[in-house]
Amino acid sequence: MSPTSPMSPTSAVQMLAVGADEGEVRLDRWFKRHFPDLSHGRLEKMLRKGQVRVDGAKVKASHRLQPGQEVRVPPLDAPAPKKKRPRGEVSEQDAKELRQRILHQDASVLVLDKPAGLAVQGGSGTKRHIDGMLDALQFDAKERPRLVHRLDRDTSGVLVLARHARAATALTGAFRDRDTEKLYWAIVAGVPSEPRGQINLPLAKTPGPDGERVRVDRKLGKQAITDFVIIEKIGDQAAWLALWPRTGRTHQLRAHCAAIGTPILGDGKYGGIDANLPGMDLGKGLHLHARSIELPHPDGGTLSVEAPIPAHFRTTLRTLGFNPEAAAERMAELAAEEEW
Repeated sequence: MSPTSPMSPTSAVQMLAVGADEGEVRLDRWFKRHFPDLSHGRLEKMLRKGQVRVDGAKVKASHRLQPGQEVRVPPLDAPAPKKKRPRGEVSEQDAKELRQRILHQDASVLVLDKPAGLAVQGGSGTKRHIDGMLDALQFDAKERPRLVHRLDRDTSGVLVLARHARAATALTGAFRDRDTEKLYWAIVAGVPSEPRGQINLPLAKTPGPDGERVRVDRKLGKQAITDFVIIEKIGDQAAWLALWPRTGRTHQLRAHCAAIGTPILGDGKYGGIDANLPGMDLGKGLHLHARSIELPHPDGGTLSVEAPIPAHFRTTLRTLGFNPEAAAERMAELAAEEEW
């Protein structure tokens, strides 16, 4: 049996086959798709006890499924009714603002210009997030859009969504296999020692009272690589950087910039007081922007999308005396250099 729509709780064990369009889908997301009322905490408990298995083996929530595999689903009692707003109930204002931020739309892909300060997914104390508003972007499609990657709450710019399961599988695979070209812009306090270079510092996650953060750890860290180029600079005071993450570690760009002594402006989490310019009132926003992305389109060909410079970023550029038009010229110079 292959589930094609959300399943109802049952008092019997079910053996369900993974559908042909569900390859590489994480197990926890598969459950969210087919058993939306099952909490993540309860799923984790069943996994620890071995009540949920894939082809007879114990697995983790992050296990990626393959078409034809068999998922053992234990008896699921109907959940107690919860008093909460239906997922599809999005305010008219939120829906309008989200639709105005569409950068690209076709039958398989949506690309948004995510504003700084809006979370991509919910979490502790986070009630308003893009994942909770995706019904406003379904339009005439049969399925609700799906997230295929994330941006930090305070990072602005390009966010890619899949409009159906097949596109989600293809796009998730592209991100996982690093078959994407992502360009970020950042304004940093201080100036890198070289006009261009590569930051190759392994990063490890560290839990803490203020949330998870990453740190450079040459023994336990995972490989993390970032290429960078200085677009413009002001003496040794500040620089406008182009950043290309070659790996996809949590908070990679923020941790890497701080590690080389040039924290991103407004990033108190990784830069502390050094993430500010003394004597300048530049606001408190994080100056990290997902400027553009290029990746294989699920229907063939290549998709390239660019997000406009956000207001707070543009204001800081001009306050510091940077020329917002200089980036295009600098990027053209880079494209002409064969060694890059």
